[in-house]
Amino acid sequence: MKTLSPIKFACLSAVAALPFALSAPALAQEAPQADVYVGAQGGYHDLGDNPLGKDGSPIYGVFAGVDVPVGPTLIVGAEGNFNLGSGIIDSEYGATGKIGVRVGDKGQLFARGGYQWVDLDVRRATGIPTPSGLDDTSGDYLVGVGGQYKIGTNTALRVTVDTLGFDTTRVAGGLAFNF
Repeated sequence: MKTLSPIKFACLSAVAALPFALSAPALAQEAPQADVYVGAQGGYHDLGDNPLGKDGSPIYGVFAGVDVPVGPTLIVGAEGNFNLGSGIIDSEYGATGKIGVRVGDKGQLFARGGYQWVDLDVRRATGIPTPSGLDDTSGDYLVGVGGQYKIGTNTALRVTVDTLGFDTTRVAGGLAFNF
């Protein structure tokens, strides 16, 4: 994965913050009910080509966030995540901003962008013992899409597809609990 320069990071942060800035006038007129949620997820993160053939890892973890309605169907939100891996990924964590639309009474489709860090298990990836103190964490910008569908009053099933720097692919499914 590529490292992100401070200028690119600032530009991506500004783009991610744009929906929040645009929604400020709507929020000032009336206080919409924010939807706070936590959930569990599992999936697979494909890191791309590796000469040893070990190029990805099953992942499982948690996420938490908030969605704020900005109109009858438009929502903006923010979300954080933490996953553990059982392959060449030890763990990964990050934060995203999201913008989406409600579909009917129970559905939601969204796009998101943010930043994700991935801590690799270099020994599993290369087969070579690694020295202690080696920093094997790398980060990159994340973009993705997703959808969710309410299966109960306070629960929803969801699926997300993300990429880190357009070098990796991560697919996850989860169960969210709303407050």
